[in-house]
Amino acid sequence: MFVLGVFSFPRVKAQEFNKTTTSLKVNNKDSKLLPGLDTDTIVPTQDSLPSIKNTTDSIKPPAKGYLEDIVYRKAKDYNKLDQKKKQITLYNQAEIKYQDFELTAGIIVFNYEQNQIYAGRIKDSLGNLSQAPVFKQGGQIVEPDSIVYNTKSQRALVWQSRTSQGEFNIKSGMTKKENDSVYFMEDVIFTTAKDLDDPEYYFKTKRVKLVPNKKVVVGPTNMVIADVPTPLGLPFAFFPMSEKAESGFIIPSVGETNQQGYYLQNGGYYFALSDRADLTMQGDYYTNGSWALRSSSNYAKRYKYNGRVLVRYENNIFSERGLPDYQKSTIYNVQWNHAQDAKSNPGSRFSASVNMGSGQYFRQSNNSYNVGASLNNTMNSSISYSKTFESTPQVNMSLSATHSQSTNTGRVNMSLPTLQASVDRMFPFAPKNGSKKGLIKNLNLSYNLRGENRVDIHEDNFFKQPMFDSLNSGFQHTIPITTNFKLFKYFSVSAGGTYNETWVFNTIKKQYNPETNRVEDIRVNGFDRFSTYNFSSNIGTTIYGTFNFSKDSKIQAIRHVMRPSVGYSYTPSFDQYYDTYSIDATGTTMQQYTRFQGGLFGAPGLTNSNMLNMSLSNTFEAKIRDDEEKDGFRKLMLLNSLNLSTSYNMSADSLKWAPMRVSTGTTLFQNKMQINVGATLDPYALNNNNQRIDVFNINNGGSLFRLTSANVTVNWSLNSNDPLFGNRENPNQNSIDNGGRGDDLFGQAGNLGDNRQSMFDNKKEDRPFEGFYNAKIPWDLTFAYSLTYNNSARQNEISNNSVMMSGNIELTPRWKVGFSSGYDFVQKGVTFTQFRFERDLLSWRMDFTWVPIGTYTSWGFFIGIKSSMLSDIKWEKRKAPDKRYF
Repeated sequence: MFVLGVFSFPRVKAQEFNKTTTSLKVNNKDSKLLPGLDTDTIVPTQDSLPSIKNTTDSIKPPAKGYLEDIVYRKAKDYNKLDQKKKQITLYNQAEIKYQDFELTAGIIVFNYEQNQIYAGRIKDSLGNLSQAPVFKQGGQIVEPDSIVYNTKSQRALVWQSRTSQGEFNIKSGMTKKENDSVYFMEDVIFTTAKDLDDPEYYFKTKRVKLVPNKKVVVGPTNMVIADVPTPLGLPFAFFPMSEKAESGFIIPSVGETNQQGYYLQNGGYYFALSDRADLTMQGDYYTNGSWALRSSSNYAKRYKYNGRVLVRYENNIFSERGLPDYQKSTIYNVQWNHAQDAKSNPGSRFSASVNMGSGQYFRQSNNSYNVGASLNNTMNSSISYSKTFESTPQVNMSLSATHSQSTNTGRVNMSLPTLQASVDRMFPFAPKNGSKKGLIKNLNLSYNLRGENRVDIHEDNFFKQPMFDSLNSGFQHTIPITTNFKLFKYFSVSAGGTYNETWVFNTIKKQYNPETNRVEDIRVNGFDRFSTYNFSSNIGTTIYGTFNFSKDSKIQAIRHVMRPSVGYSYTPSFDQYYDTYSIDATGTTMQQYTRFQGGLFGAPGLTNSNMLNMSLSNTFEAKIRDDEEKDGFRKLMLLNSLNLSTSYNMSADSLKWAPMRVSTGTTLFQNKMQINVGATLDPYALNNNNQRIDVFNINNGGSLFRLTSANVTVNWSLNSNDPLFGNRENPNQNSIDNGGRGDDLFGQAGNLGDNRQSMFDNKKEDRPFEGFYNAKIPWDLTFAYSLTYNNSARQNEISNNSVMMSGNIELTPRWKVGFSSGYDFVQKGVTFTQFRFERDLLSWRMDFTWVPIGTYTSWGFFIGIKSSMLSDIKWEKRKAPDKRYF
């Protein structure tokens, strides 16, 4: 039904429309409105006037009472000043500027003695009328068939005018302009459709009163669809109009759910606080007693910052009180996004990205339907401030608060806050001018400080006393000293050491409790400290190899680049920080522990570490003949990386070799497909209990290495606009909302309070229907595959093997269908599946979304007007997915 709401009309703008033929006739009634208009005068509209050379001139007022300002005039064929009649006549591409208005038309006649202007169209050689007038005054723009205007009284008569009021396009049979403040319109239609001559729908009314920048009042109004009148209408309507945002009520939507009953949703009030900020308060009510409140605010200051705050709270009731499946839950979600303009203050920066609240919010909310966020397992937040002090050396400082929350376990890990400060590198032995070469000149040191106040709790204790009782605080001071130099011209050597000083404000004491018969960790509050140090060095080089083919070969050469490196690190034992405790009541069995274990910055090590690290990275690329390139060749990356790494602990008494990690990756189809492969190879064998033993696998009757794990991932995103298919445009990406994905692998998110979002490209929505596609049908496809293999303890199993796909196809310029689905080969079942259908109805849209199987089984149908001003004119029906309360 048509609902009267509060709308804001920013300004009046002209639109280009197809003009219709209208003859201008002035009756006696109209002449009273415009004194001085000769009702017997017939203004010529034919193009039979003699051709005159283009002239541009200005007329200064000869005497007061005739012209009160300079008249700027221009015409292509005819430009005449008649001093006897006190009249200016302009013909063909006529243009006149006088006082505060501008007027262009086919013909303009200005009688400056009577302060009266007429403008109309002219006929071309084929007899067609063209060059309709365009009248501009202040911010008002009107495009009529003809106009008569009195420059002194500022009254006007306008025939077949076409204007824009915000999102509305308005066509009026006749308009009377009383003054700058009041317009009267007769036989009016208004619509949000782009084609005003053939709109798919419009509202028709007999009379309209318009007060620019204040209000629009209309009489009895009827809604017409496809030129067929409907019973939908209003006896009258009032529309506030302002160039500034206006406060007003938000009309709620009415519907029914399968679990909460009937509802009033998204009703509330909009507060236009200022030009820089607003506030929206909305709420929902369900007949089973569930309710929700939401508050959102947008703020911005040009060249400074912008942001948005969203707070949501819901009290959800499932089933009926007294029934066995009755459940009740309260959930909330807080989001805050703040971005600072990079140019506003280059020396400091503040940013915020907050998404926190109940872990089950996106799974239980009645107002949003975001499958991607429902399947996401974490919510993360970060608020940070950083500042750079331009000194010598430069000093950097940052203060941040972070939050990470698991939606599955409900665990919350927060830092409140984290302080980081650093002093830029200093070269004490380097000259003030000149290059830094050699072991001594490259010797440098810096200073880093990190302070944290961290807590790890369950979300039920969030901002409650248990949270503050479990805070862990501490500071870590780090002084790294490094240098680098060349060895034998081809080898790069780096060496250095790091000193760490750690301050903590709480430690633990392990003590056996005879009453509980177990060892307990007792928290000890108070200042304590420990210090550690280590040494490391690394040597590496780069080796280039090229294999050339014949000149006639398609592949001209293959280039192999190897980057081997060997590193050594030493960390001594810090056993002075270790104590012993009894593990039983006898007190004879003792174990070692450190009071710093479980701290923010780790604990001092007990054993010596002499670690030898080895790695080798490889890249392979080919030089291919290509006649389309300027030089006749192009490069093709064969392998982006082939990396091998392992380590050898010289201080360990057994199992000195670490498993070797192998990883490789490449891209195909012009970088549209990414393939990554990784594997872990263990040189040691297993005993009968599947435990690693200090025997090489090859000496135990096996191969050189034992494959313990492997993984493969393939991602492929492509569409009909890719260069691979003959085009160069980039695909449009969907926005990521509340933790969901933008590639639709988990389906498209839906806002149950606003269904005007579309799968179509907004830039192409205004195009007319051009018929069906002949050969090239726009489409896009996203493909993802993942495989994980485990064999660390002879289990020889594939723990993950799944494929997911998402795609859209535009069958016609106005029909689009999409899908999201996948298959899990381990669980032997179809993953989340969604089908989407949408019809673009120009100023309307219709869509149907269906999830046929699984936990989130649902469907929804919507048809309504796209315009936000008429968003309440819609019809929708849906079955939302069942909420999970646990």
